Formats: sequence, structure tokens, C-alpha cells
Amino acid sequence: MVEDFLLRMKSISKRFQNVNALTNMDFDLKSGEVHALLGENGAGKSTLIKILGGIYKMDTGEIIINGEKAHIDSVRDAHKYGISIIHQELVLVPQMTVEENIFLGSESVNKLGFVKKSAMNKKAQELLDDFDVYINASTKIKQLTIAQQQIVEIIKAVSFNAKILIMDEPTSSLSDNEIQQIFAVIMKLRSKGVGIIYISHRMAELNEISDRVTVIRDGLYIGTKVTAKTTNNELVNMMIGRSLKNYYIRTFNVPGDVVMEVKGLTRHGVVEDINFFVRKGEILGFAGLIGAGRSELMKCIFGLNRIDSGEILINNQTVIIKNPNDAMSYGIVLVPESRTEQGLFLIQSAKYNITFKSLDEIIKGVHVNNKLENQIVKEYIQNLSIKTNSFSQKVSHLSGGNQQKISIAKWLCTKPSVLILDEPTRGVDVVAKAEIYSIMDRLASQGIAIIMISSELPEVINMSDRVIVMNKGKISRCIDKGELSQEKIMQYEIGGE
Repeated sequence: MVEDFLLRMKSISKRFQNVNALTNMDFDLKSGEVHALLGENGAGKSTLIKILGGIYKMDTGEIIINGEKAHIDSVRDAHKYGISIIHQELVLVPQMTVEENIFLGSESVNKLGFVKKSAMNKKAQELLDDFDVYINASTKIKQLTIAQQQIVEIIKAVSFNAKILIMDEPTSSLSDNEIQQIFAVIMKLRSKGVGIIYISHRMAELNEISDRVTVIRDGLYIGTKVTAKTTNNELVNMMIGRSLKNYYIRTFNVPGDVVMEVKGLTRHGVVEDINFFVRKGEILGFAGLIGAGRSELMKCIFGLNRIDSGEILINNQTVIIKNPNDAMSYGIVLVPESRTEQGLFLIQSAKYNITFKSLDEIIKGVHVNNKLENQIVKEYIQNLSIKTNSFSQKVSHLSGGNQQKISIAKWLCTKPSVLILDEPTRGVDVVAKAEIYSIMDRLASQGIAIIMISSELPEVINMSDRVIVMNKGKISRCIDKGELSQEKIMQYEIGGE
């Protein structure tokens, strides 16, 4: 018996200049199914979903929806077939209400051309209530949490009766508790017969939410597995063509002396009376729900946010940090959570980005020491295993993992003593994660003090010597390595005792 598929993509090929992004790729989706698409950054996942969503045109192949051949040449065409993409970066308008965002571009108007505000508000609220979401349709987007905004994106997508929903890293910015809110909405969509294509690098998520997993490597279809009948090791092996024996790479050496100490640091309304220290060769993890104040605290330390009271000590000496240049002069650097918005010049080369913060070493007067610059770039590309065609390759053309390693390299060029990493593996594949963990371990072994903010609790537990848990701008607890567990961290994340 031939199974009925909601969607079938057959022999899809796409070429960009001299690069084959996809070659004879196959993919299918059933009604009410969550079908995960798994592969390394650059494997071709984004190309495939952009073809389905009408953003790219395929070179060869065919798309069949509900048994009939579909012609998708634009986003509008995709919408006609009930296809919607929820991109990793949210595209909501913060100043507008939930209702206005849901119906943006498809407003209901009366005979005179006026928007039927009350009718749209009622319909939006019905959609929210139908998904058991406790959000008022009149609330402005900027007042919602990231998880709530993600839910609004989902409801916006299904408001025009989408039957195929593509979710690209929908939980990358969420805590474990917030992820469960998204999963509850996904389960509701499944019950309504919506087919979901789910892209994520978090293997635990795929085990929990997906029915099947299709693996893609170098633009090629590798295989499809029933999630309940496969293992993470098998999927990773399919992704990279070999087994990955060591994932969390950490050598727990005895930490050295205290490098940096924070005493009573307060920024009113953001963080209050923060006290902690980090030692030489130590990885100090910071956990907490979204909005707990972790990133805001690090911005205070790095001089991006004003401090109202408290002090920062470097090697037992109080220092005054009013801006990032002050922080850098004391050996403190910050790799931000958003590499594309805050960490890199995407239109510039790998070389430019790596050496941008160490130009004083390369430029003397009007003379540029090109030999030294190339030597520095070569050193970091080799040491951090950055995969790039050349020093001059634009960063925008690199995978997420390689972009993140360049963001780290840029700050390592300044020879820091305290390295702050905010969500260091967000949006990178399993192989790149392992490589970043190896880099962190090596840096700690060299004596650099590392502060790591992460929303992934397995990452926090396996990579940290100690973990500080924050809740509502305050430190709830500092947990030593031997006492770490997901349950204990989550208990303190919500303010438990």
C-alpha cells in the first residue's frame, strides 16, 4: 500500500555559481507529523526549505502537495499551497499589537476600506485561546517574552490555514521551560493535521518532539529514520560520515588564583547586589531563564551598560570600567550571543574580522605589517579549525559554526585573561559544538578564566567547574561541579530554595 503524503520533494537540485547546494535531494512529510531535518551547518537544509517556501527556485526536481504537482515560484505561491516558514530570527513588529502582527498584510476591511479592528481582535483572540495561549491580542509584541513572540509567529503562520509549517531553530533563544510551551503548541498543531518540518541542532529536542528524522550531508540525501528506532550516535554518524566519540570535551584541572571578582554590582531594575569571582583556568557557568539578567550583567562588566554601584576587581585591584575599551585594557572581552548582529562584520572577510580588534599590533603609524597580519590569521584559523576557502572569503558565506569561531578568534587576538562567552554554541551543529567545547577546554588549560552563559543545561553541567544560577536579576545559588544536576539548576532558576 502506498502511503499518502502531504508533501513529497523529489530529486531537488540547486546550484549557486560553482557550488552544488543540493543534488537530487528527496524529502517527504505526512499530515500531523513532525519531521526533523538534520545536518551540519552548510549541509543544504536552508536551501531546501527556501525552495519549498518560494524564496529560491530549484534547478531540477518536483514538488508534490496532496498528490498533485505544485509550481512554487514565489513566497506568495507557497502561501497559496498552505506553506509557511518561521525563520530563526523573528520578524514581528515590536511596536504593534499581537492582533496587528497576526493579520499584518492580510487585514480585514469593510466596504469603505476601513480596517475592521474589533473583528480582527476577536479573531486573533480566538486563535490564541484555541492554542491555550494566555496572551491578550491587544498586547504589544515588545511586552512579550521571546517564547510568547515565537508562539505569536506560529499562530500568525497558521492564521491563513497553513498545512505545512517549517520551523527553523525555533527554540535557539529559549530556556528549557519555555521550550515546553512551544512543544505544547506544536502538539496542538499535530492534532489539527498540520505537517511540521522541524530544524534543530539540539538532539534531545528531536528525540522528544519528532516522528521521523531525515539527514542531509553536503547537499545529498543520506537517509530517513523513525526517531523512536534510532540513536543520537547513529544520526551523528549519518551527519558527518563518522562517529563522534567525544562530545563534551573538558579537562578539569585545579583552577588557579582569582582573576576577576565582582562585589555588590547593581544596575537598578536590571541586576542587584551581584557577588562572584572567577579563577584562572576555570569555566564558570551562568544559568537562568530568559530575562534573568545574565547577559545584562556581562554587559555591565564589559562596559556596555552603566553600573550604579558595586566594584570590579582584577587581580585584587579595583578597576573602573566605563566602556569596552576600558574592559579590554584589563584583559576582559565579551563574545556576544548574536554573532550576526553584534559580533561580526558579515560583508567583510575572515581576515578583517579576526584582526579587527588587534589593529594596534599590526598598524604602526601609516605602515601595515601585512606579513604579521597574515601570520596571526593563519594561526587562529589553524588553531580553531576554521573552515574557509581563503583569508579573503566573506564571513556571510561561512557556516554558523565557523562564524562563531571567527567571533571567538577576534577576541583571542587581544590576549585576554577573562573571556566571557554568551551562548557560545547557539545555532551551530553538533560537530561545531564539539569543536567549540574543545577550544574552550584548551583555553582554560592555558589559564584563561572563562565565563559561559548558556541556556542549554547539559552544556552548562558538562563544561563548567561551577555554575551560578540567576533569577530576576539576582544570584539564586552557586553550585559546585559535584552537586550539578538539571533538576537542581531548574529549581534555582525559578527562585526555589
